[in-house]
Amino acid sequence: MFSLVRLCIFSLLFLAGPLFAATVQDERGRFTLDKTPQRIVVLELSFVDALAAVDVSPTGVADDNDPSRILADVRARLKPWQSVGTRAQPSLEAISALHPDLIVADSSRHAGIYAALRQIAPVLLLKSRNVTWEENLQSAAIIGKVVGKDKEMQQRLTLHRQKMAAFSRQLPAGASVLFGTSREQQFNLHSTQTYTGSVLTALGLKVPPPIGGAPMAAINFEQLLALNPQWLLVAHYRSESIVKKWQQDPLWPMLQAEQKGQVAAVDSNSWARMRGIFAAERIASDMVKIVHHRAVDITP
Repeated sequence: MFSLVRLCIFSLLFLAGPLFAATVQDERGRFTLDKTPQRIVVLELSFVDALAAVDVSPTGVADDNDPSRILADVRARLKPWQSVGTRAQPSLEAISALHPDLIVADSSRHAGIYAALRQIAPVLLLKSRNVTWEENLQSAAIIGKVVGKDKEMQQRLTLHRQKMAAFSRQLPAGASVLFGTSREQQFNLHSTQTYTGSVLTALGLKVPPPIGGAPMAAINFEQLLALNPQWLLVAHYRSESIVKKWQQDPLWPMLQAEQKGQVAAVDSNSWARMRGIFAAERIASDMVKIVHHRAVDITP
């Protein structure tokens, strides 16, 4: 009888205790969550990508008030979410109203509101904005563990590397590629130390190194001519784009990329804003189409 009572007490204590616990290292140090989060708010698109990779839907997303910025492949895996504003200035009021039990924020962009976010819910602070492909995968792995999907995430990361290797075999090894984002008055070159530059490097392509120590640097037309890549890939952030102006310059035909018909426009969301497993696979798929002179969809 005593043994039966003791067994019942033990069972009750077990059931009352946490059924899940995860401890990881984020950008602020040791982070522990003692239960599987059910209401997750993410403040970067790359974190949405990571959740979709393991079929977890966030409750709230800083989607820049534009759901189309999230790739269609990612959106297809998610349940409807509530927008909490822009990535640059997410609404603390909107986040709080969702009663999250986990907030995933960027260590660069959201450092200034970290303390305020912690007043709402536990905050997992990871790299997103200033990150390489490998660092992005590390963040995805951490997210997988924290949401109770460690095994599933490891399987997806293995599949991802296999897919990227398969894409790389369809590309000309060592071909020089320059990718940049173009606004009205500025063209930003993405070096090997940026997310997109490191994805292209992982695919076996030759990408420019950082200029002046900056992973992403604004360059002028003369600098572009000097770099003279075999392939020039441009994400036009605006319809009025400085690269479109350069294309009217008498010196534009001097670019070997132009001479060989190897200048291509690419989707700004998948190539620049998203960052993540699905985004990298989209970049790789687009790159294969581009080198084989097939049309690339410039919608997300």
